[in-house]
Amino acid sequence: MTKQEQLFKHLNERFVRAFVRYHLLADDDHVLIGLSGGKDSLLLTELLAKRARIAHPRFKVEAVHVRMENIRYETSSDYLQQFCDNLGVPLHLVTTRFEPSDKKPPCFLCSWHRRKQLFNIAQQLGCNKIALGHHRDDMIHTALMNLTFQGRFSTMPALLKMRKMPLSIIRPLCLIDEADIRQYAEMSNYQKQEKLCPYEHETFRTRIAKLYADMELMNPEARYSIWKALETEGKLIEDDSDATAESSML
Repeated sequence: MTKQEQLFKHLNERFVRAFVRYHLLADDDHVLIGLSGGKDSLLLTELLAKRARIAHPRFKVEAVHVRMENIRYETSSDYLQQFCDNLGVPLHLVTTRFEPSDKKPPCFLCSWHRRKQLFNIAQQLGCNKIALGHHRDDMIHTALMNLTFQGRFSTMPALLKMRKMPLSIIRPLCLIDEADIRQYAEMSNYQKQEKLCPYEHETFRTRIAKLYADMELMNPEARYSIWKALETEGKLIEDDSDATAESSML
């Protein structure tokens, strides 16, 4: 077995553990993947597509790539189409835009409109779940941000059940570390996303990531301690009455 095959086996085991532990997939699910074109969403697409070929659980997978007309931040459509075709995943390409506002930052507006398109396409296709490519580091960073800036202990849950529509948001990479995804992406020659966003700069999230790296230098087990706390407090499976990030989209 090659190193790439060994790493994929490790990633797949983590993926399977996540959907079993947090009840992310079930028979007859119709899953829409938010395919940004970054390494995380490419791996998510690969894992879900290969799992869908197995009889249990029995589910269907489609993907959508949302482009922002007035923001240059994109991956080649041809590459994404070929990637999905090789995996047997139908790909939908959607273009939208937002108008700048003095009241809300452009990053918020861009994210809001992209997420809105995900919900719209999911309902048009009859999907009951939307899969997003957030990994464990993303979710721990979010927990630290919420604790530091909002005074609450919460994160993006592995499973979020929506109340206002028959949809759930799932994060099947929640038990996978970013370092492993980065290594696999390099081994698999994933095409890197072109980033030309005029609003891209150092954010509180990047500063939190640096703080988190310092925490791991102090205690290499920090990620497991924080994750255990999130599980103990029931923050990884929620409905949208408990979580503000996704419910604010509706």
